[in-house]
Amino acid sequence: MAKLYNTKYYHRDLSWLRFNHRVLQEAADYKNPLYERIKFLAIFSSNLDEFFRVRVSDIRQIKEIEKPFRKKLITKPNKVLKEIKKQVELQQEEFGDIFKNQIIPDLKEESIHLIDYKEFSTTQKEIAKSYFEDTLKEKLEVSFNPSSNSDTVFIENEALYLAAQLENDTFKLVKIPDDEPRFFTFPKHNGKYFITFIDDVLKYSLKQTPQKEENITFYSIKKSRDAELYIEDEFSGNVMERIKKSLPKRNTGQATRLLIDNKMPKQFEEVLKNALEVYNTDIVKGGTYHNFKDFFGFPNPTSKNLSTEELPPLPHPVLADCDSVFKAIDEKDQLIHYPYQNFEPVIKLLEEAADDPKVTTIKMTIYRAASESRLNDAIAKAAKNGKEVVIFIEVKARFDEHNNLKWGKLFEDNGAHVIYSFPAIKIHSKILCIERETNESSKRYGYIATGNFNENTAKLYTDFGIMTANKTITEDLNKLFLVLQGKMIIPKPDKLLVSPFTLRDTFEDLIENEMELAKAGKDAYIIAKMNSLQDKSMIKMLYKASNAGVKIRLLVRGICSIVPGIKDQSENIQVTSILDRFLEHGRIYIFGNDGNEKMYIGSADWMKRNLSHRIEVVTPILDQDHHNTIRELIEIQLNDNVKARIIDPDQKNEYVKHGKPAVRAQYDTYNYFKEKS
Repeated sequence: MAKLYNTKYYHRDLSWLRFNHRVLQEAADYKNPLYERIKFLAIFSSNLDEFFRVRVSDIRQIKEIEKPFRKKLITKPNKVLKEIKKQVELQQEEFGDIFKNQIIPDLKEESIHLIDYKEFSTTQKEIAKSYFEDTLKEKLEVSFNPSSNSDTVFIENEALYLAAQLENDTFKLVKIPDDEPRFFTFPKHNGKYFITFIDDVLKYSLKQTPQKEENITFYSIKKSRDAELYIEDEFSGNVMERIKKSLPKRNTGQATRLLIDNKMPKQFEEVLKNALEVYNTDIVKGGTYHNFKDFFGFPNPTSKNLSTEELPPLPHPVLADCDSVFKAIDEKDQLIHYPYQNFEPVIKLLEEAADDPKVTTIKMTIYRAASESRLNDAIAKAAKNGKEVVIFIEVKARFDEHNNLKWGKLFEDNGAHVIYSFPAIKIHSKILCIERETNESSKRYGYIATGNFNENTAKLYTDFGIMTANKTITEDLNKLFLVLQGKMIIPKPDKLLVSPFTLRDTFEDLIENEMELAKAGKDAYIIAKMNSLQDKSMIKMLYKASNAGVKIRLLVRGICSIVPGIKDQSENIQVTSILDRFLEHGRIYIFGNDGNEKMYIGSADWMKRNLSHRIEVVTPILDQDHHNTIRELIEIQLNDNVKARIIDPDQKNEYVKHGKPAVRAQYDTYNYFKEKS
């Protein structure tokens, strides 16, 4: 791998590709059941689609900026794009090898045969032809290009097409219907199951048409487009309305990738390149089939369970059966760790608040909402019941804009006060504040989490949430909501860390404190878990701390720009990354503090955007029982030697291996809570 990083910082986008490589490793890991490995191929493909639509697009926009300004944003964008293309094509080759030489044979072991049209039996040909005539034919969108160098052809963003060269420079494009399942299952025959892509149903059937195209070869293509909305001046006009009007642009934006079949002849590739208005840097060579994210829906026609064993969320030991969530919070802060524990108590809290006549006010932030949501239904009900409901909805949450706008309108229709995106900053915090009248006085209840108010992702992402009635914490929450409502400029919190106001400075002070302890010969350490680590100022602080003798142990799931293990720079820094059946999403920060540990959880990664350009909330863990629980769970993750990878200076993604008993953190965490439930 070319070193597009110096000894201090690993390039963020190349590091992201190394994260997606860890996803690919899961597809090749025989410790995972067959259909789990297929799911990881789908995740890899879906991730890569978004990468090209977002990150590659950003780099290309930077290329257009004048050089003096460009240097402040990224180093040598052309070189970066070239290396990205190289690494993606290497990963595509590895992807193809896993699919062809592992997944396909393993499916056959289960009597499941994924066949192409050349393998159709006589009976299957008739069935395919009938499916084409009865269902697919009327849905086909077919287009031709005339033989003219001046003509261009438009194809839809992320849609799948079959492309066939006819004669000279003319070609035919057939859009694969996206409202039909990607896979077609033939009837069982001789104890075997046969599945094919609808691509192959089309390829076979199109060759049988009266036009006599049996000698034509169809190649799969897919065009990805820039996903940025480009709101030029967020400080003028209504941001929400401007976003709404800009959403259609996403389907017609600049090309960021043309994915083609690697068997496509070079001459046809050139024809398509000109007609589709793409350049050599846009072309990425893949396999015969694209959109492997469709493998999320790959059918299992057998009666066998070929997926992972169920790990149903466990009931919370206090909140699952309590008569009132408010009473439970009155007695003690309540910590939830989903998906190991059920997300239900969060929904129950909102549903109870909606019906409780003592509740007067509900304020919360929503970043990514579920499309169907009992939690959001409870918010709407609370507003309909006459409570003051203030909801901040971030409509700049990429790819969730439509859904967030939908919920915003529903809340407004029921009487809630909805505040939409602010100019030039995102509200990424996951916070809730409820005011309730008790004994002629008002009491606040708060909820602060590392993950979204989303029932669906709460089943897939590992996150913490804490419910509290602590007066200082809830007063800090109230101050922040006053800022969001435009009634206060700076919140000045006492306990909470809030970016862009106090979070960065506080973390730097905490790191400085560990450095002073190390210089005094005391035990000094930092343990931090996050999704991504990219902020150069924080990385510099960690390097200084390492050189001062502070032991630093990091768990980083995704982007990791720190370069550990370098003498006189980062030799006291160790980084691992865990990738397993759940997406590691929680952020936890622990500082030794001379034996009196300080622990924080919240929504902020150590990325520049989180620390400087978003409103994030991180809370201290004040309850000693919950501190102990999180500490024990972190130790499990630090000792993972099954799914943990080492992040070394070259990010080779080697698995952690040592002779100790096997520790698979996610399964051991589930068992930890199972024993306590």
